Amino acid sequence: MPSPKLAELLTKDTVLIKAAASDWKEAIRKSGELLVKIGAAEPRYVEAMIRFCEEHQAYIVVAPGIAIPHARPEDGMKRVGFSLVTLKEPVYFGHPKNDPVDLLIALGGPDNKSHIKALAQLAQMLQKQETVKRIRSAQTKEEVLKTINEKGN
Repeated sequence: MPSPKLAELLTKDTVLIKAAASDWKEAIRKSGELLVKIGAAEPRYVEAMIRFCEEHQAYIVVAPGIAIPHARPEDGMKRVGFSLVTLKEPVYFGHPKNDPVDLLIALGGPDNKSHIKALAQLAQMLQKQETVKRIRSAQTKEEVLKTINEKGN
């Protein structure tokens, strides 16, 4: 099975805009629930993402204001899945440089390889400050998806 592209994984069903979260755990749960809702992950994967963040916080908050929660494939991923959540108010993860976080992209796959193409595309996209700015300021899922689907992202 070919590795899916980022634009194939981020859809209306996996994007949540201006979500309210009281803390980083709730923010991770919101991003993980989208993966469960589409059938990509089991509910236990969401709690595994929280445990992984508690143990490896530096690997989750990857840039100023951006977190990429994930866990191990064996923690309940059924197929490749990505979700994107922007927060109404940023939350603190406890990262010394990159807090607070207002953009989460949760991800996972059933193995260590099937999500690599989309992850590489995500990394390229997050390096483009204008693209990240547009995602953060988007008022609708459609605006986010249009930004992600634009040529070059």
